[in-house]
Amino acid sequence: MSEHLFLRACRRETVERTPIWMMRQAGRYLPAYRAVRAKASFLELCRNPALATEVTLQPIDEFGFDASILFSDILITLPPMGIDVIFPDAGPKIPTPVRTSEAIADVKVFDPELELPYVMEAIKQIKTGLAGRVPLIGFAGAPLTMLTYIVEGGGSKDYPHTKKLLYGAPKDAHALLDKIAHNCAAFLEAQVRAGADCVQLFDSWGGIVSPGDFREYPLRYAKQVIQLLRSSKTFSERPVPIIYFVNGCAPYLDDYASSGADVLGVDWRVGIDEVRRRVGDGVALQGNLDPGALFASPAEIRTRVADILARAGTRGHIFNLGHGVLPETNPEHVRAMVTAVKELSARS
Repeated sequence: MSEHLFLRACRRETVERTPIWMMRQAGRYLPAYRAVRAKASFLELCRNPALATEVTLQPIDEFGFDASILFSDILITLPPMGIDVIFPDAGPKIPTPVRTSEAIADVKVFDPELELPYVMEAIKQIKTGLAGRVPLIGFAGAPLTMLTYIVEGGGSKDYPHTKKLLYGAPKDAHALLDKIAHNCAAFLEAQVRAGADCVQLFDSWGGIVSPGDFREYPLRYAKQVIQLLRSSKTFSERPVPIIYFVNGCAPYLDDYASSGADVLGVDWRVGIDEVRRRVGDGVALQGNLDPGALFASPAEIRTRVADILARAGTRGHIFNLGHGVLPETNPEHVRAMVTAVKELSARS
């Protein structure tokens, strides 16, 4: 595997400077992305390999991040599962949520290379466009997060239908999570076969449950995905790093490191030094600047970057935001952050 600094950090090796990448590289904060988006719908961007390649490469060319991340969406896997999804500007919607035993039985386990060939083609084209400059990260939605969208019918504040399923019909919840986990693992494995250098599980809503239920639902099925990947033929031939990100991870730190991932993503609600103390040295960390901090002045951004770097140390750390870039963010403040990370890491 390439000895890019990003991949070395994933392996928990000591690095000379801390790499940086963004969880949402392309988005409404970037004028070049908005120009492309004006010509095509969000779904068209995801399904058109040439356009997906263009917007994936934009932030690499603009800011010089140390890794790229595939432009796509976690819900792109729903149609092959037999679940319709639409992407209005207000956020994704599932017109017919899955809430019964019968509906769960109808959810399909699919072949991603047959059902999502445009994703694999985008990965190949992105790799060509990157020309070895930086690694490419593939990704998928973690099982509990995917379940919330499927059951709620979109985003939610209190997740009533999700919790009704988890606590009122746990057998059905486990049946659905098992199907999602198999689809997730197959999708990530296919991305690695197509050329992804690293894969990430996004558990954006993994933090909506109690610590005990975290072990029973988000963590249990993230582990299943990771175990399926580790035991696959693809990973035996090309074992790429695996990142697991839980938004709202602070209550679960004592369990977090047991996921089996190489890297744990950390949101901004907990100090990264506290995370290191709690999870130990056996796993790399990624994080964890508050995305809202990018509204501060460049000088303040630099101060906050320095604080995180000091707390994280130089071993097994990938500097990142604690979540995606907010759409209203000034791109020059992103540039200020990147500059600060690279300059301050090089000095240390």
